[in-house]
Amino acid sequence: MVMKQTPHTPRSRRERPAKPALTRQGIVDAALTILRDEGLDKVTMRRIAAVLDTGAASLYVYVRDTEDLHAQILDALLESIREEKPTGGTWQEQLKTLLTRYALVLFEYPEIARMAMSTQPSGPHYMSLLDRILALLNEGGVADREAAWGVDLLLLFATATAVEHGTARPSGQTAAEESARSIKAAASDADQYPYIARLGEELFSGPGTDRFTWGVDVLLAGILTTRRTSPHNETPANK
Repeated sequence: MVMKQTPHTPRSRRERPAKPALTRQGIVDAALTILRDEGLDKVTMRRIAAVLDTGAASLYVYVRDTEDLHAQILDALLESIREEKPTGGTWQEQLKTLLTRYALVLFEYPEIARMAMSTQPSGPHYMSLLDRILALLNEGGVADREAAWGVDLLLLFATATAVEHGTARPSGQTAAEESARSIKAAASDADQYPYIARLGEELFSGPGTDRFTWGVDVLLAGILTTRRTSPHNETPANK
């Protein structure tokens, strides 16, 4: 008995469900999903394109490169900071809480922290963080000129701390842990390194966030008391 084959009827493209329009926000959302499920090393243009059912080349219409993508991911992660505004306490305490939350985001994603050291974030959540820090400095009586430079120092300190302590090397240790091991070895030679030997474990003291908040206090003390000097080529009209 010969079985008759049912002829295959081509499916028109018009009958297929339309794909959602490709957008910058859609790309960032897909990247965040991959980041949380698989880690940042899996967040590639090719992987995002596969999730969005498109070609990798199409993404570059909305995202310049991987660095730009990481900057957008950072901004999305900072949304939680924007939603949880510190309340109560002095302006210094609120500022330290804000910077600590920012640093903790970067601690979780050290690769993004490294990116933030070389690329200036510019998304809306980062701008909100920047504006809140400036508002707190203003509340503390910091002059506008000093606040404009001081906010850069504060964010740079938080970012650098996250890079140092959150980035694991091939050995499995962070940069801070490797440095600590080297310093401990040097401390055993008091003749060559007398002051390292003298301070000993004090060089590594500071549990939890104590060392970080102390660093913020040091920076704030300097910002409050150190006035910017006018450059020689600055005219009174530009001051």
